[in-house]
Amino acid sequence: MIDLHAVRDQAAAYAREAGARIASVHHAAVHEKAGHCNYVTETDMAIQEFLRERLLQLVPDSRFFAEEQENEPLTDAYTWVVDPIDGTTNFILNRQASCVSIALLHQRQPVLGIIYQPYADELFSAIRGEGATRNGRPIHVSAQPFENALTDLGTAPYYAELADAVTSCFRDFLTKGGDIRRVGSAALDCCDIACGRADVFCELRLSPWDYAAGALLITEAGGCFDMPYEPAVDFSKYTCILAANPLCIDAAREIVLNAKEQIRL
Repeated sequence: MIDLHAVRDQAAAYAREAGARIASVHHAAVHEKAGHCNYVTETDMAIQEFLRERLLQLVPDSRFFAEEQENEPLTDAYTWVVDPIDGTTNFILNRQASCVSIALLHQRQPVLGIIYQPYADELFSAIRGEGATRNGRPIHVSAQPFENALTDLGTAPYYAELADAVTSCFRDFLTKGGDIRRVGSAALDCCDIACGRADVFCELRLSPWDYAAGALLITEAGGCFDMPYEPAVDFSKYTCILAANPLCIDAAREIVLNAKEQIRL
């Protein structure tokens, strides 16, 4: 077995170094990717390569699964799941709401999660079974009831077929809960849930690198992480993600399941 504490400490140092690179860039070279309003920058690519080289050395025979490359299916081997810059549009526009997201999976489940927000200098981390922290201090999800819940709602802008379902979620979360925010980074949305800055997070389609680290942070902070459109949580899926504190999860799940009827096939 590997020493997860030593791996966490070194991976966190790499996340901080990657984050410093993000924060130092003010005019990113931008390229379009497939899909509506979908971009990649040269900084994404450089940071991904930096992390790939260093993380693979930390865990012998580990694999690397990341946004800006072609990926093979997940296996039970130790696998790094990485988003070099989550919140790329925010990064391009200098909105200072982007982060580095690093998860280590074993047997297709996260055992280590690290998310670093360089603009606020916030490092979130979790080891399975040991709780979650922000800058070394324990964090916990909120105890807000659903009628007062603040929901971080992702809009899944790359998928036009989800627009009606997203609109349905927006209406129901707004009228049945408290209020809504749009952060622009799913990993930071997960951090919001883990440390109690929001009570519900939903996005109708995300990729594994968007949520793998955040899922562990949330569950280790006492929250609930779900894939309502799947029979079980599967970290290889491009799918709907729902996270909440325990008081909000049932009402939130009902809204998300109702919205599924609005998806245009």
